[in-house]
Amino acid sequence: MATVVRSLPEEADLVMLAADMAVKIKPGLVVYLKGNLGVGKTVFARGLINNLGYAGLVKSPTYSLVEPYQLADTFTCYHFDLYRLSEPEELEFTGSRDYFNDQSLCLVEWPEKATGFIPSADILCELEYDKSGRKVTISDHSEKGELIMLECFPN
Repeated sequence: MATVVRSLPEEADLVMLAADMAVKIKPGLVVYLKGNLGVGKTVFARGLINNLGYAGLVKSPTYSLVEPYQLADTFTCYHFDLYRLSEPEELEFTGSRDYFNDQSLCLVEWPEKATGFIPSADILCELEYDKSGRKVTISDHSEKGELIMLECFPN
């Protein structure tokens, strides 16, 4: 299992990290985004989605639970924000099980609110504040995730 830790003093550094990862990210992955409120989960997701080629506004899906983003003709990225989820069963009403497939990328904020109702992470991004600004710990949790991590962070 590979783990990478980065100190990111500015929000722009977080967006740059997401942009660097976007070059290697492929459909069929589930990426968990964990961290406290306001630490930058949506900023990271926005940076990733925009750098995957989506030119429109990337908004937080806090109230809708999920926002789809069609990335050219190649695949769809589903951005979940489960913060307001009262019961994990609510996800059943969104049709979310259909979103987790080999033709889509799923970014999931607050995945712990839907344990057992969503697939396990291929890649886990944990964000937290530290003395330098924020710290991001990225780790793989599957073979697919390991391959992406090796491409994104070869050293």
